[in-house]
Amino acid sequence: MKPSIFAVATVVLLATTVVAEAQVVVDLSLITCKQLLEADKDRQMLISSWMSGYFSASKNLSVVDFRYVERNGKVVGNYCKSHKADTVMNAMQKNWR
Repeated sequence: MKPSIFAVATVVLLATTVVAEAQVVVDLSLITCKQLLEADKDRQMLISSWMSGYFSASKNLSVVDFRYVERNGKVVGNYCKSHKADTVMNAMQKNWR
């Protein structure tokens, strides 16, 4: 029995979908300030949110104070503008509270 064209097309479509959805691993400790500043706004928010969660967890904080999230974003952004070779992780360690 020969497989139908529909069945073959479905298998090919599913196989390519799985490949397209493969995760990309990013070591956030290596992202530089320059890379952060050149990223689109969605990527900047993603990185900033992850870093905020990371540092909150390191201080055993279980609440989010959005005033500090906004403040830290501005302070780290300003720091990064004049320290583009520095990593975002270092920028956050120096400026986060």
